[in-house]
Amino acid sequence: MLHYRPHVRITPSILLGFFFFLGISAGFAQDKISKKEAKRLENQTKGSRYFIEGEKALVLGDLERSFFYLQKALEFSPDEPAIHYKIAEVLVRSEQAEKALPYANRAVETDPENKYYALLVAEIYTQLKQPLKAAEILDRLTADSEKNQQYNLDLASIYLQAGEFDKALVVLDRAEEYYGVREPFTMQKQRIYLRKNDLAQALAEGEKLIDAYPGNPTYVLNQVEILYNNGRLDQALTLVEEEMEKFPNQPELRMAAYTLLKEKGQQGKAQVYLISAFANPDLDPEVKAKTFVSILSEMQTSQRDSLLDQMESLMLDLHPQEAMVLEAAGERKKRQGNMEEAVELYKRSLQSNPKNASLLEQVILNSFGENADFAKLETFTVMATDEFPEAAEFWFYDGVVKSARKKDSLAVNSLNKAIGLNQGRNSQLDQVAFGSLGNSLFNLGKKDSAFHYFDRALLLNPNDEQVLNNFAYFLSLEKKDLEKAIAMSGKVVERFPDNSTYLDTHAWVLFQMGNYQEALTFMEKAIANESDPSGVLLEHYGDILFHLGKVSEALSWWKKASESDEASELISKKISDRKYYE
Repeated sequence: MLHYRPHVRITPSILLGFFFFLGISAGFAQDKISKKEAKRLENQTKGSRYFIEGEKALVLGDLERSFFYLQKALEFSPDEPAIHYKIAEVLVRSEQAEKALPYANRAVETDPENKYYALLVAEIYTQLKQPLKAAEILDRLTADSEKNQQYNLDLASIYLQAGEFDKALVVLDRAEEYYGVREPFTMQKQRIYLRKNDLAQALAEGEKLIDAYPGNPTYVLNQVEILYNNGRLDQALTLVEEEMEKFPNQPELRMAAYTLLKEKGQQGKAQVYLISAFANPDLDPEVKAKTFVSILSEMQTSQRDSLLDQMESLMLDLHPQEAMVLEAAGERKKRQGNMEEAVELYKRSLQSNPKNASLLEQVILNSFGENADFAKLETFTVMATDEFPEAAEFWFYDGVVKSARKKDSLAVNSLNKAIGLNQGRNSQLDQVAFGSLGNSLFNLGKKDSAFHYFDRALLLNPNDEQVLNNFAYFLSLEKKDLEKAIAMSGKVVERFPDNSTYLDTHAWVLFQMGNYQEALTFMEKAIANESDPSGVLLEHYGDILFHLGKVSEALSWWKKASESDEASELISKKISDRKYYE
């Protein structure tokens, strides 16, 4: 699309009206004028006042008000081109190009020397899908004046889009003659010749840029690409070798030589150029990383792995903080099955560039587990929500991590944010978020709300063992809906008969129902399945034994539980008083 700089040339008639209105014209103050002349000046004054109000409204973006005032101005000064121009501009900005055209044309007719009026007409024709009419205007501007050569690229683009290749070339030749060899003109000409299938002329244009800007590898690589795409491998390689001889410290040329030689099947020679390019710190780290991943995707051989070893060593030595380099090295570790080292490299990459949603998710998901360091993991969930605040998944992960860190109020905020952003689109996210939200709400003492969200989670997935287990356990702590609790915990232990956590929950529900003997059976299984039972399991076992009248045995297990920081705050009182406390 064409761009024009809004410009209004105020004619002497408008200025005359200003002077009359302000009363600063000595001539008018002293000379007696006719009624006709007085009326004309009065109209000019009124017209100029409305014009100013229209301009103000246009600046403020009030197009409707601006149009009203400018139309009033036109009533008093119907031949003033500036008013026609401004009305056309208002209509263009209101997306009414067809209505704008007569006003813009009238401005040009009245003041054909004002290039901005002409440019507006060209802009309108472009919007009306009449590019060749726009081109006529631009052609007149650029052909008749050396001042307007900057519009040649716009004109050439119009001709190119219309398929008028020869006309586009004439315009670009004209611009080149005026400005000399310039990349925008020459590259456009080159593209035109390629579209005309005139390879010789396209290459000749490329040579102009290479000669005009010696030492700039961009133009050489562009020429190489054209030669390569047209099956002229040897010619492309010759060009690269000649340029490398002139400018030996350009790693981009060595990468081009690597690509060409590899295509020719000369792997050994190609790899020499590749390693020398990687050893150069000036080669863009992004190019290195992409090349590394590309070779990583090739069929695995000992030669490939040896080459990757050299490339990785050079990349990390020269660019130890570059995000893409660290990600590429991590990708290799991942494909080797070493996810732990991969995650560490990914973390370093994210410290340099956190705006990588895929990498953030990989780090977060692969950092969960039995021995997860939630304090460190929270660094990345917070980073993820900061960088991608509209991603429901990241708020969910942050909520789960905060819940694990017992930051339940913050966890509730993050989980609610996740649910709100998700808007039911991902039912699995909702289901797990409801369950996690229930846990944190219960910890905050909001037990009815917790049970509400557990029910919502089970509506989406009635077989979620974690929700079933936690819901049952929390109900048992409240001694509420124990029949519902035993049904849920029984469902879980039936599916996972060797899971100590689930066995403990089931035993505790039975305990709260007064079924101590059966509770003992399940608790014994839970203890037997653990090489190092938790303080919770040990204390619960003692509690069950106490209610079965085995006080000495209960005391022994309570003492074992007291050695763990997982036991309840009442454990010391139970031991000292030899009595069960809730």
